Amino acid sequence: MSGTFVGMPAFPEAARVAVGDTTLRGNLRHATHTIRDKRARAVAELDDWAALREAGKQIKDHTLRHLDRYLVQVEEAVTAAGGTVHWAADADEANEIVARLVEATGESEVVKVKSMATQEIALNEALEARGIHAYETDLAELIVQLGKDRPSHILVPAIHRNRGEIRDIFRSEMSEWGRPAPEGLTDTPAELAEAARLHLREKFLRAKVGISGANFVVAETGTLVVVESEGNGRMCLTLPETLISVVGIEKIVPRWQDLEVFLQTLPRSSTAERMNPYTSMWTGTTDEDGPRAFHLVLLDNGRTDTLADEVGRQALRCIRCSACLNVCPVYERAGGHAYGSVYPGPIGAILSPQLRGTGSEIDASLPYASSLCGACYEVCPVAIDIPEVLVHLRERVVQGGPAVRGGNRVVLKPAKGHAAERAAMRAAQWAFTHPGALRTGQRLASRTRRLHPRTLPGPGRAWSGSRDLPAVPAEPFRDWWQRTRGGKGGAK
Repeated sequence: MSGTFVGMPAFPEAARVAVGDTTLRGNLRHATHTIRDKRARAVAELDDWAALREAGKQIKDHTLRHLDRYLVQVEEAVTAAGGTVHWAADADEANEIVARLVEATGESEVVKVKSMATQEIALNEALEARGIHAYETDLAELIVQLGKDRPSHILVPAIHRNRGEIRDIFRSEMSEWGRPAPEGLTDTPAELAEAARLHLREKFLRAKVGISGANFVVAETGTLVVVESEGNGRMCLTLPETLISVVGIEKIVPRWQDLEVFLQTLPRSSTAERMNPYTSMWTGTTDEDGPRAFHLVLLDNGRTDTLADEVGRQALRCIRCSACLNVCPVYERAGGHAYGSVYPGPIGAILSPQLRGTGSEIDASLPYASSLCGACYEVCPVAIDIPEVLVHLRERVVQGGPAVRGGNRVVLKPAKGHAAERAAMRAAQWAFTHPGALRTGQRLASRTRRLHPRTLPGPGRAWSGSRDLPAVPAEPFRDWWQRTRGGKGGAK
């Protein structure tokens, strides 16, 4: 299992394979429709949802504009509370820091809270290479780990698995990781949950080191916040002697008061609950309560580069609710693995190419993994205009241009395979800036419409192969408008 999914094909190729898997599509359709219907009902209960959404956006934008100040404030507050802060510029540095901290304890096992940041940097694989076994304790993450699989959803990593598949994974794999599955295990949810509980219990009681991420970090007090639904996070955060939290620098909020907004919008947008069953908060260390040592690893890994992009930076508002995945028609059919990243769906299509750059074939293809229908923007609880960023990144892929990579200003070269698209856009630009030529072209197209092919030739086949070519009207709009004066008169 690789956090970066190295070696995955570009999205169109991966999606083509995924849509042919009828079991996968059935699993995704059932799960996403169920989650989004429940979410819609939960959101409808709040008369001030639009105001909460705008407040979340404003808080996040303010924090990002002043991130340098709030990062220093977090370090000072965590240190004053007995914790230790580490700074990681990239995945390799973060993995090295965590590995050294675990080795310093003398332990060779760690228990983990579900964390997108640690998946992003492939921490489990890095620890395994140092002889340290990392055990996922979230039920869905456990299923993925036992199945030697990859997560396919932000909230429900094993959404692509059905109950029968999960039962088979537990039966065949649990014994290699610890306590085996009970004899005669069936696929009923209660039995599967009990098997996971028994399997994980011994790990919770034995582990001396816990690793987590965080949903939020409160700058004024250095408090970290984790919200979850199962209670496994609470066990990992309180039982071990050492706690290491790897957190992206964008997870900061300035004040405790700001949590009021996100603790209403996050659970309703993610699990369709009014509030999370477990909301854990900790500030440094406390004698005789919780871990004796706390380490906070603040992770950049492309976030500063993203922050430098005035259009793309809004992706850093994301609170990882996954609402955009559940309404996306592309995700519903292709699944999360096709995105080649731990961040699938619409948010992954704009976040991964910014964190990793658009140099690889798969990252260059992700901005095109969308129909631009706008459903993702409508449900986003922090109003990220994902379609706007997708179009912005498509322009970067096709045209290249200035960007920031590794903290340095660079000029990106256009990606390969887009020469025809660039030529078409330049031709369109010329036509739209020459009204006479545009008018002549429209009239010519209308008069020859009976001769038009039903599919485009050459490179255009990729577009018309799955779409109907729009029919050209018998009369151009300009001529109709001039003849009828906008429908208010003229010939009858």
